[in-house]
Amino acid sequence: MSIRSRSIVAFAAATALLTACDGLKEALTAHVDVVARAGSQELSVTRLSNLLGSARIPVPVSRENTALLADLWSGYQQMAFAAAHGDSLNNKKAIDDAVAPLMNGMRLQKFMDQVSKVFKADSGSEAQYTQGAYGLLAARHILFAYPPAATPTQKDSVHKAALAVRPQITDANFTEMAKKYSKDPGVTQNGGDYGVFPRNAMVPQFSNATAALKPGEISQPIESQFGWHIIQRLPYERVKAQYGQQYAQASMISAESTYMARLDSNAKIEVKDGAPGAIRAAIKDQASHRDDSGTLATFTGGKLTVAEFLNWLETYPPQQRQQIVTGVPTAPDSLLKPFVRNIAERQVLLARADSAKVDVDPQERAGMYNEFQQLVTTIWQALGVDPRSLADSAKSTAEKERLAATRVEAYMDKVLAGQAQLVSIAPPLKKVLDQKYPSSVNPAGVDRAFQQAQKVRAAADSARAANQPRSQVPIPGMGAPGGAAVPPPTQPPAAKPDSTKKK
Repeated sequence: MSIRSRSIVAFAAATALLTACDGLKEALTAHVDVVARAGSQELSVTRLSNLLGSARIPVPVSRENTALLADLWSGYQQMAFAAAHGDSLNNKKAIDDAVAPLMNGMRLQKFMDQVSKVFKADSGSEAQYTQGAYGLLAARHILFAYPPAATPTQKDSVHKAALAVRPQITDANFTEMAKKYSKDPGVTQNGGDYGVFPRNAMVPQFSNATAALKPGEISQPIESQFGWHIIQRLPYERVKAQYGQQYAQASMISAESTYMARLDSNAKIEVKDGAPGAIRAAIKDQASHRDDSGTLATFTGGKLTVAEFLNWLETYPPQQRQQIVTGVPTAPDSLLKPFVRNIAERQVLLARADSAKVDVDPQERAGMYNEFQQLVTTIWQALGVDPRSLADSAKSTAEKERLAATRVEAYMDKVLAGQAQLVSIAPPLKKVLDQKYPSSVNPAGVDRAFQQAQKVRAAADSARAANQPRSQVPIPGMGAPGGAAVPPPTQPPAAKPDSTKKK
């Protein structure tokens, strides 16, 4: 289980949430020329389609991006409206409600820290190393690699070379022989030594062969898709310190898994059959499901609702949360049900934290308030709507509203032209804004803006192409019409490179 406390600032890089007020939503449905309303401003179809269609940054014209821009505009105008009214958004009760999911994540982490203190971290022994306990192995190897698209004849030649060298290899000269013969890219740095690694970190042929060796023993050539390996399972004394560290981590993970399995059994968590469809709908329109009391899962003494599920999403790091939002709509039920179960486990653990009276200390809460206010100030300054700057150029509240709204529009122009850095409004701040200054996005208006943006982009691409000199040589930087696709979020890199898997 990986639960980490997250500050509001960490969430400022997250995608702005879709927001809507039910009353305004109905009123806007018949007005497809209006995409959104926020504060005292309206976003027209023409304005939004020109923003996206004429963008100079490589942002694709898609309905998703059209809706995202409408959401950003709404949040920015809410911030501008608050600034024009001198509202510093510092109501602690409103902030407490908005940051409750983050506070729950922090309390849950504190509780798990307490629980983990009873887990015994064992450093392992030579006998456990020999047995391969927790799947931990340690080895070094010499790789006789296959050439690209190797033919059977070439593969046979590589095998014969490995067989010829094997009798010469000893424990004493292994590093020297690895530097002489191995084609592993990392051999010059470590002599083919992988140290301690989990069994599943390597290809099966490598791991299985290593596990079959006694510590210190050197194998005959072993084939994998990369070529032929001569492997030595490292003696315990050479890796004792590293093995002890990894064994301790593995023992803690095992103890935590046992704890969670017992938790599941005692809590009798049951995921509803309709849970996958419910979370797909909630992810698609999060604002409409913020108070959704529909049941996703039940457990002894409670249940997990759709609203609580969305709150738990806010405790994930921004990149991971965006991956979830992107992946849930197309994920099969077989993956979504275990995910709902994982969230239900958090809900059960939070109840235990409540029983244990685990809470965020006053200093942490005060820090959260400070970060919230810093975030408000940072966004105001980026938009150019800081109340003091507005007061320098406008006197009445109405004048300040108009000036602030104009500066937001100018900021959006600069962002889409690549002249300003985009800032996003963190979910807790958006909640506070929605509570005081409702905004609305009209789906029919988004659809129409998307259609018009496609035409604007096509015309802009055509004009740019007409102005380009004729050339037989591709011009650097020129992408496909419609803008380059935004690359998907990447997974964090592995803790340790595995050249046997990456060749």
